Amino acid sequence: MKHDPISPGWLSRPPPKLDAVQKYWLSRPGPLTQGLRRQGQVRIQVVGEFAEVVSTDEALTIRKQANTVVWVREIFMSIDGTPAVVARSITPLDASRSVWQAMRQLRTRPLADILYHDPAIVRSVFESCIAKSPMPIFKAVARAGQLPPPWQATLPTRRSVFWKNGQPLQVTECFLPAFWSQLLRHPKA
Repeated sequence: MKHDPISPGWLSRPPPKLDAVQKYWLSRPGPLTQGLRRQGQVRIQVVGEFAEVVSTDEALTIRKQANTVVWVREIFMSIDGTPAVVARSITPLDASRSVWQAMRQLRTRPLADILYHDPAIVRSVFESCIAKSPMPIFKAVARAGQLPPPWQATLPTRRSVFWKNGQPLQVTECFLPAFWSQLLRHPKA
């Protein structure tokens, strides 16, 4: 199925300047945490959970008005103490109290715990980009204290939308520079 990205800066395939390993991780199907656990001990830290008005970019992908209030969950994942991924998940505030209410009760458990066991949930195709300011995921990386120095500034990122009963849950995952170094030391996909 052909997919045209909805938002500027996002591509239907991983950016061409990335290497084969980075492209693989940006398009790897299934739960990301499952793949990360093959690399080592994964620790999830909640950076923040809060309500905010959705960005124009995110409003397009979740098919909502730009003034929609969404529930946001931002987490930071490390592997054996090495910074790996910052993730940002959003759903309309009303959906966070109904269809996607389990998202608000995860604490340090991965979102995969609620996404991959329900046949009513359908996932969109991935979009990819290199995260930059002022993207919401870039701001999440900053809130997590994980902005790389300018010479390491490539932040390969992917996102997809999970749909359940007509309600979206967008998940955006940004791979940090140290993740690729960890992968080179212990290549287990």
